[in-house]
Amino acid sequence: MSELPQFRNTIDGEARPAASGAVLDSVNPATGEVWAQIPRSGPEDVDAAVAAARAAFPAWSALSPDERSAHLRKVGAIFVEHGEELARLEATGNGIPLMVAMGACGAPAAGGWNRRSHETVEASTGRTVTLGPNMLGLTVREPYGVIACIVPFNMPVAMLNNKVSAALAAGNTVVVKPPEQASPASLRLGELLSEVLPPGVVNIVAGLGDVGDAMVRHVDVAKVTMTGSTATGKVIQAAAAETLTPAVFELGGKSPTIVLEDADLDVTILGLTRASVFTFNAGQACVAGSRILVQRPLLEEVISRMEEVARSIRIGDPFEPTTEMGPLVSKAQYDKVVAHIEDATRETELLFGGRHGAEVVPDRPGGYWVEPTLFLAKDNSPRVCREEVFGPVAVIIPFDTDDEAIAIANETRYGLAAGVWSTDLARINRYVRALEAGNVWVNCYLQTRHELPMAGFKESGYGHDDVLEFSREKAAVISIPGGSGSPILSKYDTRK
Repeated sequence: MSELPQFRNTIDGEARPAASGAVLDSVNPATGEVWAQIPRSGPEDVDAAVAAARAAFPAWSALSPDERSAHLRKVGAIFVEHGEELARLEATGNGIPLMVAMGACGAPAAGGWNRRSHETVEASTGRTVTLGPNMLGLTVREPYGVIACIVPFNMPVAMLNNKVSAALAAGNTVVVKPPEQASPASLRLGELLSEVLPPGVVNIVAGLGDVGDAMVRHVDVAKVTMTGSTATGKVIQAAAAETLTPAVFELGGKSPTIVLEDADLDVTILGLTRASVFTFNAGQACVAGSRILVQRPLLEEVISRMEEVARSIRIGDPFEPTTEMGPLVSKAQYDKVVAHIEDATRETELLFGGRHGAEVVPDRPGGYWVEPTLFLAKDNSPRVCREEVFGPVAVIIPFDTDDEAIAIANETRYGLAAGVWSTDLARINRYVRALEAGNVWVNCYLQTRHELPMAGFKESGYGHDDVLEFSREKAAVISIPGGSGSPILSKYDTRK
């Protein structure tokens, strides 16, 4: 057996193994085989990374917006030059089809960093307020310091880019924990970043949950941003509370997507299947529209047309150009999704799908394959209607009236996203206002835009990865010398 590729942490501009020398196996989810190793870092590695980030912060934060912008544009060039290399690592480690990975690791990623480069000015811009003839109030926006970034397994490089680019544009330095299930592409990106950024500005430390815990609890971490499950978010929130460290969370979802009787079904069906819960990363997306509410007159046609599309989806090797859907990211995630399917088969009606493993891709029997699967429920009570599956599994719930649809849609502890399919503007307006979700897409789905916030309601989190989230406002009041003084100071002067 040939020696496995070894990926290393990036700390203070250097590629380093874990201080203990321990490693973790990285498994290719399309084969179930170990293909690389990553560091199994510990708290001592986190200490070194945070120290490096803290030491780099004064110089990085002191750069002018133009100077920081120039650095971010250099990062953007990395994705043009090394995009295919990073995409291949991402597809191997995560199972996402290569063509999709190229969107996160190639030229589109360069565009994201270039857009952030323009936001360096926004992150440094304050306000002025005239408080009187001789009094001036102003605000100054300043970076927090060291930002801890915890990245999920479903789109590691894309999520890393979004968090790190916003934090750096605002003048912070960062320590990143990539997901243990799919770290190699992020670790390789760390090496590339160290070639164009000052040492310590970006540090990447791989490992298990103890690494994230050490980051969150570290007294020199000024803010945390995390994308992942609601359960993990609650653990991180509790840990961050010890030091009152503020956090940004994008957490789980059980997003409703509502098909009204006047919907254009040609557009709607493609949105329900390809843009939402099936082909987009095999349903491993926190915004997946996995609860499909269908007005009763359309029920049979929607089911029939969804099945037709689902059966045409090409599942297999992420490196095949025709592949539309790859495997789930890990054995643990595969087992979880299969268990959900088994439970739902007992509680609801299986409409199509349900197969997994070698039944789906016989020539890759070790891969973590699950085919597009759809259930029919009478109401919102079954487990598959309430819990996040994080796989290519959806459930249809029929409804009759708008009031009923809105009640079902909002009957969840999550509030990340929702979809509405209709041609009636008055009904659309009502749904947009009534749905308890941070993102509502109408006659489309998963249209995240750089210009708009991506934030959740309820247990789907709060805040979003934006330069203003990673800078804080300081207020100053200036009494102009030679003036008549401050009437406010005079009013509250206790020396009288």
